[in-house]
Amino acid sequence: MAALKRITSIEKLAQAMEDSAHKPLLLFKHSTRCPISSGAHREVEAYLNDSPNEAVAYGVIYVVEDRPVSNAAAERLGVKHESPQAILVQNGQAVWHTSHSDITSEALEGVLAE
Repeated sequence: MAALKRITSIEKLAQAMEDSAHKPLLLFKHSTRCPISSGAHREVEAYLNDSPNEAVAYGVIYVVEDRPVSNAAAERLGVKHESPQAILVQNGQAVWHTSHSDITSEALEGVLAE
């Protein structure tokens, strides 16, 4: 079963980016202090509990607790930081991203089915 794997260091982020050459990565940036982010987190979990694409890796960065990792992801991917935010990474590059209330299980199902 697919699950969110927490990325807590810049080294783990670099490894996840490298691994995206072989397996796409859905990166979820989550604020544990934000009710909108909590709603988005529930949507991501709903997607993962339904019928997730097993050919995709799923990572989460807690933007408050792991701020340097969040900043490094924004810089490395060239995607302006928002939270909550979902970013699809392939070959170390952001190929899709969305944020806030646009993060829904249906949106994830649509983009990750491809």
